[in-house]
Amino acid sequence: MMGVMQKKSDYPGARRAASSRKEATHQRIVEVAARAIRRSGYAGTGVADIMKEAGLTHGGFYAHFASREALLAEAADRAGAEAVRMSADIAAAAPPGKSLRALMEAYLSQQHVDAVEYGCPVSALGSEMHRQAPEVRHAATRHIKEMIDLVARQLPDWGTPEAHQQAMFMVSSMIGTVVMARAVDDPKLSAALREAALSHFSK
Repeated sequence: MMGVMQKKSDYPGARRAASSRKEATHQRIVEVAARAIRRSGYAGTGVADIMKEAGLTHGGFYAHFASREALLAEAADRAGAEAVRMSADIAAAAPPGKSLRALMEAYLSQQHVDAVEYGCPVSALGSEMHRQAPEVRHAATRHIKEMIDLVARQLPDWGTPEAHQQAMFMVSSMIGTVVMARAVDDPKLSAALREAALSHFSK
């Protein structure tokens, strides 16, 4: 009987392990990039810095992404998905009838204002988004729509055009409030802006 020697890497199990490691590395890069774009902006986020923060060499980047824009699109998608998921979890954990208030309090909290790299990417990056590649804007747009739908589902008249319109206004107002609260260098004014928004929506 003639035996056929196979290289260790030729075994299906070895190939699966290599693929799994590559996917884990890919996701680590995207996770780092999702934080970096919120922290430093799209323009301030370089491939070399992302790879270094992920503990990888710059040369390995193109084994995972065709371009910087492809990475930014995945990072924008991940950041948006994380923000919507966190908001949905907060709404789901709230007592009956309190989900919208809980969601808004979390979004307009000091913690969210301070934690730029872990918070909503729209409030961190909104002014930059219109300059980005179409795939980056598409990812952001999809999650903005999801956030609007999430807020609409917390309204008593959910399912009506009025509820959707109200949700668009509320999401826009929350984002704008956080942008302003981060922009000012007066902590009292920052807090007052957030409190004013909460007070308005409590009426």
